[in-house]
Amino acid sequence: MESLFDSAAEEATPQPLAVRMRPRSLDEVIGQRHLLGSGTPLRRLVESEAPMSLFLWGPPGTGKTTLAYVVSNVTKRRFVEVSAVSAGVKDVRAAIDNARRELGMTGRQTVLFVDEVHRFNKAQQDALLPAVENRWVTFIGATTENPFFSVISPLLSRSLLLTLESLSEDDIRVVLERAVADPRGLDGRVTLAPEALEHLVRLAGGDARRSLTYLEAAALLAEDITVEVVEKAVDKAAVRYDRQGDQHYDVISAFIKSMRGSDADAALHYLARMIEAGEDPRFIARRIVIFASEDVGMADPTCLQTAVAAAQAVQLIGLPEGQINLAHAVIHCALAPKSNAVVKAIGAAIGDVRRGLIGQVPGHLRDAHYPGAAKLGHGEGYKYPHDFDHGLVRQDYAPEQVRDRRYYEPTRHGAEGPVADRWSKIRDFLRGRPDA
Repeated sequence: MESLFDSAAEEATPQPLAVRMRPRSLDEVIGQRHLLGSGTPLRRLVESEAPMSLFLWGPPGTGKTTLAYVVSNVTKRRFVEVSAVSAGVKDVRAAIDNARRELGMTGRQTVLFVDEVHRFNKAQQDALLPAVENRWVTFIGATTENPFFSVISPLLSRSLLLTLESLSEDDIRVVLERAVADPRGLDGRVTLAPEALEHLVRLAGGDARRSLTYLEAAALLAEDITVEVVEKAVDKAAVRYDRQGDQHYDVISAFIKSMRGSDADAALHYLARMIEAGEDPRFIARRIVIFASEDVGMADPTCLQTAVAAAQAVQLIGLPEGQINLAHAVIHCALAPKSNAVVKAIGAAIGDVRRGLIGQVPGHLRDAHYPGAAKLGHGEGYKYPHDFDHGLVRQDYAPEQVRDRRYYEPTRHGAEGPVADRWSKIRDFLRGRPDA
């Protein structure tokens, strides 16, 4: 499965603009300055004859395939590309066997590039290990997902991990201007209005490949590319978000933290990103329900009601209408007074139980309904609170080992302020405080 970048392939079929504009040397690479300086691993790889194994992790369009190709081109090594979307173990082993034969017969090394390596299962990733361990190839794996989640430990531990960053707006601007003028690109056959250039930069979202794809689509419509031409060529900017990958975790994290920080606008932004990316609305609803108790709790008890109602509504009507219910709940959660007293209370109680602070249930609280319970003394001396003023009666409820432990420590936020006052009086009364 040889590279698509050989000269025969170039002559056979016209290549997309994004492929034609791929850099031929590290000096032509735009962005990723933290990886390309003197003495960096990539520079050492290019300058060294020894094989190396590395992972390139970053968002789409940041140059992962480009860097792999540049390494191959500059070092004069064979470039063999395997796509994890369509290849199996047999394809991986065949590529490795061919690389070993080439190395043995001619001494020429091979760059084995596996695109979207996170899509390989464990068996497919295991098949790469012998080639990496024995250095039969220079292995480069590209992934948009966090490799600590998606790559097996033996393979990751034998490789260097390089993180690529989204390109800046200035970087994208250079990419587009170079493509318009370069003979490999549009060779000056089109003019790009300044406003159209800025529009393309915004639409790219840090993705160089996307910017070139949109530019090429616009160039097919007109020689003078204006904002209107760009808008005709591009329906809308695609949302970069991987439901199974690192973006999934980053966006949901930002969503929760924005609600916790009471920024309703930011929370709605992340909600919109998840909806537009096709996130399961039930997942979003579940996170809101959790948040209502974890971060709002008794500061606004109605928040949980709103969250549960939104979750039920989404289950009942689905999208797109369900997005309104989700937005309703998000705004309520974001603007509600905040308290984490509920989650701290259950956490402290569970912590004590796990440390062995359990003890016997007091005899007067034990079940007295089954035959023989009375002979065991179960329920004896139990005082029925409804028989006493205010529905309160002083008696032991907790096991002796945790009798004086405090779990629920309410804040003074929102509706939890009056709850705090009431709970303080009740607790003092139940614990037999002299002033209660």
